[in-house]
Amino acid sequence: MKLTFHGAARTVTGSRHLLEAADQRILVDCGMFQGLKKLRRMNWDAPGFEPGFLDHVVLTHAHIDHTGYTPRLMQYGYTGPIHCTPATAELLELMLMDSAHIQEEDAAWANKKGFSKHTPAEPLYTSIDALQALKLLAPSGFTKWVTLSPEVRLRFNNSGHILGAAFAEFRIRDGRRDGVNEGETTIIYSGDVGRYDMPLHTDPDPLPACDILVVESTYGTRKHDRAPVLDQIREEFAHTMHKRGVVLVPSFAVGRTQLIGLILREMMRDGDLREVPIHIDSPMAIDATAIYSRHLYDSNLDHDVTEDGRSRLFPGKVHRHRTVHESKMLNNMDGPRVIIASSGMMTGGRILHHLIRRLADPHNLILLTGYQAVGTRGRALQEGAQSLRIHGQNIDVGARVETIHGLSSHGDGGEILRWIRTAPQQPQRIFVVHGEEESMLEFAKILERETGAQVDAPHLGESFDILPE
Repeated sequence: MKLTFHGAARTVTGSRHLLEAADQRILVDCGMFQGLKKLRRMNWDAPGFEPGFLDHVVLTHAHIDHTGYTPRLMQYGYTGPIHCTPATAELLELMLMDSAHIQEEDAAWANKKGFSKHTPAEPLYTSIDALQALKLLAPSGFTKWVTLSPEVRLRFNNSGHILGAAFAEFRIRDGRRDGVNEGETTIIYSGDVGRYDMPLHTDPDPLPACDILVVESTYGTRKHDRAPVLDQIREEFAHTMHKRGVVLVPSFAVGRTQLIGLILREMMRDGDLREVPIHIDSPMAIDATAIYSRHLYDSNLDHDVTEDGRSRLFPGKVHRHRTVHESKMLNNMDGPRVIIASSGMMTGGRILHHLIRRLADPHNLILLTGYQAVGTRGRALQEGAQSLRIHGQNIDVGARVETIHGLSSHGDGGEILRWIRTAPQQPQRIFVVHGEEESMLEFAKILERETGAQVDAPHLGESFDILPE
């Protein structure tokens, strides 16, 4: 029984964890590396395992840093099932097709403008690869056991992160006469642990007893700001509206855009913010909101998302922009208005075109809404960059930049510990993944002290024998 970490090891993206047990090779999450160029280049490297010999792929949720490498497996010959929850399966159709489209589009743009070092520039994978991956999806609902082999079974539990997000629980027959479960080893992959007492999504399910826990640490050494969002944005929002500026919100299409829509709707309805046109410039965010609306009564969506039986995710008079032409029309629209566009860390997508148009204007406001990974344009703005490199050109930063704190769908260190403590007994061994190295190592020490478990922060490619004694 062995665990090997092929991604999200002392870095915050590219989650790929290989479990080898009972003659099964199971890849848990299959994410893209994002952020620093040296990380993005790793998407082009050999994966470190043979995708064609995998028996199963298990995806905890739809975010690209956990799923975006999946179509690449098709090029290596993977043909097995891809397990996820039903809502994740619906979101994946958007996420993977959008990811493929963006890569195809960016490659075409690079070839047209000639700023790529590769001739010709090529996408990591194509829409055809993404479609092939989608055909392999094998959805399974929360708490339902799925038999992967006579010795291995899997079930998903609500992690409270985004719609459909789960932590994956494996039980593996090992012939032992003792342990958490008689004759079984229980291994749990947290995926991304959600928040407690937040709008839109429900709290994470309690952690079952387990022998081995693989846990994320994105905010492991931080504490989320609980200051009301209105208090954080009222002054800057009012100033921008007074100057007839544009509030530009780079936002993740799945989860974050819906949360921002819910919050803005309430503030404008209550008169706390001036009601101005809101533009959702993201086909994926529009479609994701429709998927959220179809799952309004699922167990991992908060009941307050509905009002008189209707979705409250977007304010009234919101404008939805699907086509490229509709997106370009925004370039000629003056403020005051709000434009929400993907992607949340400004690594690609339509937000880049809006930044080219709006970033230099001091009347405008760039409103960041969550964690910005090292090496992303969002992180550069947070750290006071004077210019951003976008599509081969340097764009001056004249607009004001603010961050709304406390909107992250990742639990902070205290919330992750709170979740771990919901287990009837603590894990024997914990592996800390999906975080920046310094904070990951610090969080590992905290977990060791608080749980008494053996805690490791694996390096990329490192393997561990995990059969409990």
